[in-house]
Amino acid sequence: MCKHLKVSTSGYYDWSGRAPSACSTANAQLLGKIEAIHAMSDATYGMPRIRAELADQGVVASRKRIASLMRTAHIIGVSRRRGYVVTTTPDKRQRNAPDLVKRQFVATDINQLWVADMTYVPTWAGFLYLAVVTDVYSRKVVGWAFGAHMTADLVVAALNMALFTRKPESVIHHSDQGSQYTSVEFGKRCKAMNVRPSMGTVGDAYDNAMAESFFATLECELIDRRVWKTHTEARLAIFTWIESWYNPHRRHSSIGYLSPINFERQHAQRQKDTAHQPQLEQNGLPTGCCAPVDKPPHVRREGTSACPQASPVDNPVPAHSNYHDPNVNLVENISEVKNL
Repeated sequence: MCKHLKVSTSGYYDWSGRAPSACSTANAQLLGKIEAIHAMSDATYGMPRIRAELADQGVVASRKRIASLMRTAHIIGVSRRRGYVVTTTPDKRQRNAPDLVKRQFVATDINQLWVADMTYVPTWAGFLYLAVVTDVYSRKVVGWAFGAHMTADLVVAALNMALFTRKPESVIHHSDQGSQYTSVEFGKRCKAMNVRPSMGTVGDAYDNAMAESFFATLECELIDRRVWKTHTEARLAIFTWIESWYNPHRRHSSIGYLSPINFERQHAQRQKDTAHQPQLEQNGLPTGCCAPVDKPPHVRREGTSACPQASPVDNPVPAHSNYHDPNVNLVENISEVKNL
């Protein structure tokens, strides 16, 4: 064998008895962490999100090194699927809302701009339809509803869930021109809750690109990789994916590879820190936002605040009482999941 490989006998035995190099050992350890993260993501994460997860664990590695190890171990993320079913059917008898977004999916705070859309979920029992509402600022899914048919009740149920969980003062709700969103029922609900409807043009996915992007993620990471016999199985799987994975854990490149919930937590903390920063009086002397406390900050019990008037900034309860209207049917989707 040594003669065939054109190596010396002593060199071969020296190589076979040699311990792995430090680089090989480090790469093996890193590969183990990569495999664990890939498995945690249900085999959906590619190199960028795996690298972000490693950074959160305190592991620093270059993009090329991670990509090389993933290629060697045949670890790949998921890809988008092709093909579609038409879910946008405009109703020429209804008047469309103006386009208040103009493809500028930008928000500086939560509950400023929501995007909404519907998609289909194939099962052995036929199509199941899913309507969602997503907050543009954090990419969090704030409302969702399931139905066997594409009706106005479906999109109203998703909107009701978003209103119940977020309680916005005034928010733009952007969607396509599907007949469900131009219906009288949906328009009345928006008017009653001070929601400003906005709609893109017909047949142009770019006018509702952010909602389309969410569904593309859902399809390639879950729907394309599962087969469900019944609508109940599909409901439970998608509910679990949204509430147990997408909102709390899945990393988004558009928000610094944070999950939607973690991004909103950081936003709330920044607002709280800004509210407690010392302000300057006219004489130039710093003063706090409230009376001084007896104990210094490092002595106070964790979780308490120096300002007795401080309150969480996420989901502030509005002054009006429309949100507690008993006629609001929240969301047949939640009751359906509980009754599974």
